[in-house]
Amino acid sequence: MKGIRLRPEKTGLRAALFDLEADIMEVVWTEQWSSFTVADVQRALERSRQIAYTTVMTTVGRLHDKGLLSRSRDGKRYLYRPRMSRGEFAESMVRELLGSLSGLGHEQALSLLVEQVAESDADELRLLEELIRKRKRELGG
Repeated sequence: MKGIRLRPEKTGLRAALFDLEADIMEVVWTEQWSSFTVADVQRALERSRQIAYTTVMTTVGRLHDKGLLSRSRDGKRYLYRPRMSRGEFAESMVRELLGSLSGLGHEQALSLLVEQVAESDADELRLLEELIRKRKRELGG
């Protein structure tokens, strides 16, 4: 994905996307649209707020430029499609973050990950342990 930078002061989708971009992707994923138009997004967003068509059009275009949406011509308009699910997006963000930490050295990056998980709660730490055991079994170790 192009042009996505993590914003550590934000959480969830907003850590990787601007607020309106995150709102639009939430709508796309929640509605489970396989294809949609800018007008579809505007109608969905207008359930909770007033928003100009041109604002939605510009932001959907940015999401396309960032690689989250694909588009094809349908007469005078574009039909957009999500290029990934919410889970795939989250996974790609985590991979990007972990890749950016590799300059720290693997031990320090892993230590930070374990520390963060441990701060969440004990169940998350147990889940991490299980995932490690599972991966070791898959690798034959």
